[in-house]
Amino acid sequence: MQKNSKRSNNSRVCDVELNSVDAEKKKASQSNFELLPPEVILKIFRQLDIQSLCRASVTCRSWNHTIRNCDSLWKPHCLTVRAVCQREIDDDVESGFSWRVILLRNYQKSKVKHEWLRGRYSNISSPISLPEKIMYPMDADTWGEILEAELER
Repeated sequence: MQKNSKRSNNSRVCDVELNSVDAEKKKASQSNFELLPPEVILKIFRQLDIQSLCRASVTCRSWNHTIRNCDSLWKPHCLTVRAVCQREIDDDVESGFSWRVILLRNYQKSKVKHEWLRGRYSNISSPISLPEKIMYPMDADTWGEILEAELER
């Protein structure tokens, strides 16, 4: 019985040592990244798509702070969404929202609106056939745009 308890104590010590080594490596890699000049860090983040940028923002506090507070990272993504939601984006810009907030307000809407405008739901025979999970509340002007597109088809 004593051998078993020694063995379990040794494995606990090894686990603690391994965890501390992993923590030191993780800390070292974070501090190495933070040693980069801010311009380089922003250049790296600018290469990311929307999903990757959001994932990077939950990596650590310093990345979150950088990504969340650098509006220029979000502007190109907003301009991409603007191709589908021009009126909505322009209204939000005029209202003084930050690019990050504008993207948060319009990203999902742009995906749904794009699907409607390209005719994905043209042959829906009943409301039950609509995919409920991806529907997004839209204003009367947006529905007007969708209706015009349907009438042109």
